Amino acid sequence: MARDITLREALELQEKHSHTLVDVRSPKEFKEATIPGSMNIPIFTNEERAEVGMLYKQVGKQAAMDHGLVIFSKKLPEFIAEFRKIDTPITVFCWRGGMRSKTAATVLELMGIRSSRISGGIHTYRQRVIARLQETIKPKLLVLNGYTGSGKTKILHKLMEDGYPVIDLEGMAGHRGSIFGQIGVEPNNQKKFELLLANKLERYENEPYIFIEGESKRIGQVHMPELLFEKKGQSPQWIIQLPFEVRVKEILSVYEPEKQPDLFLEAFTRIRKRIHQPIAVQIQKDLENGRFTEAVEQLLTHYYDPQYEHSVARFATIGQDVIQAATIQEAYEKCLKRYKELMK
Repeated sequence: MARDITLREALELQEKHSHTLVDVRSPKEFKEATIPGSMNIPIFTNEERAEVGMLYKQVGKQAAMDHGLVIFSKKLPEFIAEFRKIDTPITVFCWRGGMRSKTAATVLELMGIRSSRISGGIHTYRQRVIARLQETIKPKLLVLNGYTGSGKTKILHKLMEDGYPVIDLEGMAGHRGSIFGQIGVEPNNQKKFELLLANKLERYENEPYIFIEGESKRIGQVHMPELLFEKKGQSPQWIIQLPFEVRVKEILSVYEPEKQPDLFLEAFTRIRKRIHQPIAVQIQKDLENGRFTEAVEQLLTHYYDPQYEHSVARFATIGQDVIQAATIQEAYEKCLKRYKELMK
């Protein structure tokens, strides 16, 4: 018989041993938030889960259970086959450690596949995340700031690739942090953002410093926890300064407006009223006619740069370290050099 284990036990098995955590909830639930490092082998598809849930509300628990059994029994061979591909010990979980994970563990046991089950399900992990985000953040933050297009995200990614402690807020949010930030990326909801963030904070809790970008409190559809936002605002800022033309090229390279011009036009309409009318008209014409370099130049000059200059004024009493560079690579190298000096 499958045994129940605590979330702590499951995470320790995952970290210290060869062990696989399997989320048996629907693909939609898995996508919205799961325990990091888990895989998804769902009992029900998104549509089947909705169907069973509707029956539960309209008829009752027993009718929903009976219908769920009919659905699941038809896919048992496929379900078991997916678990047979796993060559490590297995722990399954659902939302609260209820019917779905119990069914999965029971069926696996009958088919000779040993497994355990997380008591309380992913709900216990959600509680852990909430508690973690309310704790004091021990490491100091090194905040990369600078005008739009200064390559801050690329610098963070390069630092992360090279093994340095980085919290990529935009990556966790699934948003690049500007009015055009949703184009070409898939957004995460607040639960998943917090889950990813808590996981990083726990991972880096014994580091002296963590690199982070100077984001606003709201990033796309999500917002930073209060403690992190306050600490970020009180931390010294490393201001990346690149030539204007380099910034324009960087924005064009990242966003590739020529591939989805309609989306850029649509996004521009949301800020058009904040820009002086003759200039706004010209930017729209440039976007409509594929003159993206000209449009970006005008957006930086008349919208993004003034916004940044207004926001950066509050850092005057905190401490700023200006990093001037001709390229993003040079800026990265200067950031890394200063970090190593701090670590001496």
